[in-house]
Amino acid sequence: MTDNAEGAISAHLTALPDRVGVDGLEDKWTKAWNDAQTYKFGNTRDRKAVYSIDTPPPTVSGHLHVGHVFSYTHTDVIARYKRMRGFDVFYPMGWDDNGLPTERRVQNYYGVRVDTSLKYDPDFKPPFEGTEGKKIQAKDQVPCSRQNFIELCEKLTAQDEKQFEALWRELGLSIDWSQTYHTIGEHPRRVAQKAFLRNLARGEAYQKDAPGLWDVTFQTAVAQAELESREYDGFYHKIAFRFEDGTPIYIETTRPELLAACGALIAHPDDERYKKYFGQYVYSPLFKVKVPILAHKAAEMDKGAGIAMCCTFGDVTDVEWWRDLNLPTRSIIQRNGRIIMNVPDWITDEGGKAIFEETEGKTTFSARKIIVDHLRESGDMDGEPKPTKRMTNFYEKGDKPLEIVTSRQWYLKNGGTDEKLNAELIERGKELNFHPDFMRVRYENWVHGLNGDWLISRQRFFGVPFPLWYPVKEDGSADYDHPITPSEDILPIDPTTDVPAGYTEDQRDVPGGFTAENDIMDTWATSSLTPQIVTRWEEPGEENQAIHAATFPMDLRPQGQDIIRTWLFSTVDRAHLENRCLPWAHATLSGWILDPDHKKMSKSKGNVVVPNEPLKKFGADAVRYWAAAARLGLDATYDEGQMKIGRRLAIKLLNATKFALAIGREDENHHVGSAAEATWNPTDVTEPLDRAAMAKMAFVVRTATEALESYEHSKALEIIESYFWQFCDDYIELVKNRAYGTPDEHGRTPSEAAVLSARTALGLGLDAFARLLAPYLPYATEEVWHWMHDGEGSVHRAAWPTPEPYVIAASGVSPETLAWAGRAVEQLRKIKSEAKVSMKTPILSVALSAAADGVNAIRSAIDDIAQAGRVVGKFDLVEKHAEEASASDDGSDETVIIAASELGEPPAKKPKKK
Repeated sequence: MTDNAEGAISAHLTALPDRVGVDGLEDKWTKAWNDAQTYKFGNTRDRKAVYSIDTPPPTVSGHLHVGHVFSYTHTDVIARYKRMRGFDVFYPMGWDDNGLPTERRVQNYYGVRVDTSLKYDPDFKPPFEGTEGKKIQAKDQVPCSRQNFIELCEKLTAQDEKQFEALWRELGLSIDWSQTYHTIGEHPRRVAQKAFLRNLARGEAYQKDAPGLWDVTFQTAVAQAELESREYDGFYHKIAFRFEDGTPIYIETTRPELLAACGALIAHPDDERYKKYFGQYVYSPLFKVKVPILAHKAAEMDKGAGIAMCCTFGDVTDVEWWRDLNLPTRSIIQRNGRIIMNVPDWITDEGGKAIFEETEGKTTFSARKIIVDHLRESGDMDGEPKPTKRMTNFYEKGDKPLEIVTSRQWYLKNGGTDEKLNAELIERGKELNFHPDFMRVRYENWVHGLNGDWLISRQRFFGVPFPLWYPVKEDGSADYDHPITPSEDILPIDPTTDVPAGYTEDQRDVPGGFTAENDIMDTWATSSLTPQIVTRWEEPGEENQAIHAATFPMDLRPQGQDIIRTWLFSTVDRAHLENRCLPWAHATLSGWILDPDHKKMSKSKGNVVVPNEPLKKFGADAVRYWAAAARLGLDATYDEGQMKIGRRLAIKLLNATKFALAIGREDENHHVGSAAEATWNPTDVTEPLDRAAMAKMAFVVRTATEALESYEHSKALEIIESYFWQFCDDYIELVKNRAYGTPDEHGRTPSEAAVLSARTALGLGLDAFARLLAPYLPYATEEVWHWMHDGEGSVHRAAWPTPEPYVIAASGVSPETLAWAGRAVEQLRKIKSEAKVSMKTPILSVALSAAADGVNAIRSAIDDIAQAGRVVGKFDLVEKHAEEASASDDGSDETVIIAASELGEPPAKKPKKK
């Protein structure tokens, strides 16, 4: 396609297929795009000419679902649009292949678990190769070394990624597959470790022993952003603490098994019931430990008895009280979720010691039963436990309530303990363009609500290791206050296998030697650096430095609304700390996919649809249409009805384009009739109806462009699609006889200029629709584009249409002329429909009534209207007076109404073939 200064569009036409359809287009064009490297980043060095996208790396844990198809289609529409706008689009794909989801899948798929005491076995064979969806119990999993387990993770994720890539290609994502990365690969590990070491050097990363949320199933610490509050069944127990003289004061608790960990009773400072007791002491039931009664504003006066025991630690409120009131640490829960194995030294009562010994090593559930039975026996429990439902913290991927245990962990500053940094991150959020904008408040609420720094260490195996060692003291303990760090030029490293400078392997884990940091980074600690990873931040070489300068800060971060607090915020935090800027200018937030019952789709609910099914049933263009029709930030229902509409739209584009291109192929006398070339010059559009169609096209191009510039892809699609159907149903039907040069009912042949006008408007229109719909229906639009251009080039590398050629073609005619003409034809068809005769039945005479501007518009296109409606006789137009009713019997507005009509004889039916 070429555009000259006057806006003329030239096309080299190719042979048209006998039959058209959407089936098979995915395979045909996927291969063609791959062979031609249609979507490859061109390594443009000018930052202003590049549009870079921080694509979400999907978690490689088995299967994608239609929710992924939904959000990734939104991104692809923008990527394709920007490419057609002339940008060199940097559009990589990543695979998030480290972290718990991968570990769980590997454990179940191969039937293995890690035993850190085992050495690497180069000949290790897992007991299974896929377990057909069955969950392998931990007791049945075969132990293997950490390194063997990591190798299995890498093997399985590589298999999964091939399936994911095939699906993304079938969906038509215009990814540059040469830019693919892995969150566990060598380059991402180097970036993550380098960024951490710089955080450490600047004092932004630090370690401390502190109470933290702990998942007993996965045996790892959990960050605040990974919490999920769920309703959990429990029981309230009314329990008596006693003053020295035996007078009781009652608290209500759902966790009596933590009585031995109690450090104080807490009430609100304004609670009149307990003011007189503040500063006094009571003794805990069963264990007889002396504890103070204290005041704290976080106590809830209207909850339970209004006074609560503070145990270290039952929940996050206990941590707040413990920290603010400087209470003793009395932890009795181990990392495995069981009670510690030795009686703690703060229990000195012999009876209390005996009771505690009964709970040693028990689960919290079993320990609770033991304690409740003793409370009944001692008379320290008032009545029986009362059922209740309470909101409890879970790890978002876990099945059991979290415990709070004290452990050494690594933290990264995120504004949770630093007011200055918090304010800076709030300002960063104000700089960022959120789409839709109302999502901004979710970011701000999260940052304002932070109550601690980001816990980034995990006690797992498959992830990016912290690049640290520690000196080993003479007593064999690790000197955590003086970590040994590697130089950046040797990254990435694994401290469990690599040796720090100045040491040898035989000094590992011995006094005077060194020991490795065994923890790995939270998966978000790597994913939060995707802008730095994909743009090759701090990678050596001029080529890498040039790419980074041309792509960072990036233009777009697309993601789900549910991970604003994790991925979006953590990425802003990392870029602010390291680069002192936003990581991207825009963030687009997709909603969730709901099932037909309007429930959120999730694997846990079992209502997920695998994307292969609708893709096979309806085709990629149809599925993309359904996804793209949904607005950003709003939930959308999985709707196969919408996919059927999308498929029908794609087929209609094929049929309409074939029809328009076929006109005049045998007529060598007309300018646009050549079978080899067509030149659609806007100045050749001379008829009012054709000009009206071009005026509407100019409006559609302008408004659709404005919508896409504002990241409102669904609004743009609605505008484009609405006019496409009007163009096909009204305009093509009105002008097809003139475009063919067919004589009218009176034997009059249209002039050559009138024929050329129709053909030019059809060509300009269908050329525009191919480009306007290209971001949404990449396969169907590529097919018709190649009909127009003799198989050369790609519509996805063509220029996005601009309004100018269509403004020239319109020559000041209003688009309403087409609308009036369409209404007039509709009324002519209504005459035949009500008479229950064929649409080919001639109308001998007719009078239509319309408003004054409608009469003028209809008159300007009356020949085309007459041919479309087969009016063979008198055709009168009557100006509708103000006093005439404007509504039909069914209440619908009728701007054009039938004043009078007379039908001829219906055409004779052709005899059926025997």
